[in-house]
Amino acid sequence: MLNTVHPAEFPVYPRWSIRPARAEGCLLWDEDGREYLDMYGGHAVTAVGHNHPRVVRAIREQAEQLLFYSNVVPLAIREELFDALAAEAPSGLRSAFLVNSGAEANEQALALARRLTGRAKIVSVEGGFHGRTIQTLAAAGTEKYRELARIGGAGDALVEATVCVPFDDVAALREAVDAETAAVLFEPVQGLAGARALSSEFLRVARERCDDTGAFLVFDEVQCGCGRVGAFTAAQAYDVTPDLLTLAKALGSGLPIGALLAGPSIVETLKNGDLGTTFGGGPVPAAAAVATLGILADEELPARALTLEHSLRTRLAPLAGIDRIVGKGLLLGLELDRPASPVLAALRAEGVLAGGAVAPNTLRLLPPLVLEKSHVTRFATALEKALAATSNEVGA
Repeated sequence: MLNTVHPAEFPVYPRWSIRPARAEGCLLWDEDGREYLDMYGGHAVTAVGHNHPRVVRAIREQAEQLLFYSNVVPLAIREELFDALAAEAPSGLRSAFLVNSGAEANEQALALARRLTGRAKIVSVEGGFHGRTIQTLAAAGTEKYRELARIGGAGDALVEATVCVPFDDVAALREAVDAETAAVLFEPVQGLAGARALSSEFLRVARERCDDTGAFLVFDEVQCGCGRVGAFTAAQAYDVTPDLLTLAKALGSGLPIGALLAGPSIVETLKNGDLGTTFGGGPVPAAAAVATLGILADEELPARALTLEHSLRTRLAPLAGIDRIVGKGLLLGLELDRPASPVLAALRAEGVLAGGAVAPNTLRLLPPLVLEKSHVTRFATALEKALAATSNEVGA
């Protein structure tokens, strides 16, 4: 076992005992030269594959010209990103505010909703995760994360202002959204909870109730956006348009950048100073994002995600040890008949990386959208071996 925490580092991350040295496409190599198939994608970040030549070239060229200047000046590359986002986003959400992360994008969405409605109440969904700022922790769908917002009492009021409805419970949603609600916030396809997809009915009712009450509908697409569920956004895949939509993770192919998308009815209310960020939309991450969006469109990767979903479901469903496959596109959860942790360790021993979830028996897949069918076969073979090697865990 390698020492995975540097003595000068905060010991806050559970670490796999591998040390990546380079990567390309869906493959990663450690410092010893061992190859791994990456079905985790750096936590859904490498949607277009590791080190895509277009992204690398865009970063290099931009870095050689201008590493940074703040939002006090207009930048051509930033404007190019605004145009690219507008071309891909749902038709009602053609304006963007650029930030550094998904948590920051969600924080700004909640702040805008509360400011513009004059209300405090947030309705969220059990299992949802939206970041580690105080507002996003308070709106989490898991008590573990809501409690982090309470530390020192600072976030108590925000936690108390949140109503968390059971997953996909339409009746509970109807009742929870009322004239005191500022925003309804959820991931259309949940990530950390185990790749759980909300129903189309739930999304439609959320839209209806927000329209009825004047609340804002916010889609957190930090993990399920950027082509992962069969369209550029889940909003487009479900044909339900929110008032605010957040993106991050895959947007910069590994460089920190996020975006809050909104329509004219919100944007027209804003004035100088209402929002701000120093590094959000910096030229190098913006260049990476422009290249990423171009690759998603040119290589038709969202449609590819649906094709590969079918291949994975077909190949994996018959395997002993898998009770159910949930999720959408290339955000899938394999619900096992045993704890996922030993299976994930056995997969790493077979040269395959995959993820876990809050649900202890769920194995999560978030591979690059450039996955090949040969990779599906390789993964299925490794998983079958891993399940066989951990069969004694059943019922433990």
